[in-house]
Amino acid sequence: MIFQAAITAGVIEISCQNEAEMLALGARIGSVLKMGDVVALSGELGAGKTTLIRGLIQSLLPHEEVPSPTYTLVQTYDLPDYELWHCDLYRLKHPDEAFELGLLEAFEDAVCMLEWPDKIGTHLPNNSLTIEVKFAEVGRLVIFGENWSEKGLS
Repeated sequence: MIFQAAITAGVIEISCQNEAEMLALGARIGSVLKMGDVVALSGELGAGKTTLIRGLIQSLLPHEEVPSPTYTLVQTYDLPDYELWHCDLYRLKHPDEAFELGLLEAFEDAVCMLEWPDKIGTHLPNNSLTIEVKFAEVGRLVIFGENWSEKGLS
């Protein structure tokens, strides 16, 4: 799959025109992650954050159903190289609820994909990999923060 990408000052912007491209981009993201990575995904409701994560998980576990953890808050997956935590933090009332979820320990022992990362405030690690998903004229624009180029995503 060919993506339309632009790189400016280390920030990578990729245009995805449909769901299939979003799923493929999720798989590409998964190919560069390692245990201890924390990925902070932001964007409006319905922008495609869960779709990216679904693409990542299903590229490694093809028959896995990947629901949004909106009500469970956390869904875990045993992937070949690490455990992945898919977290939808939208319903958190206070940042300290991250302790109750066991999330802070998972930051060290797993890969954590966090939707609505602002909900955990200062508990979000400083070295988190950021992704912003925006609605575009056609499809979505996925913006990767500066530290993604260090991971080999380009």
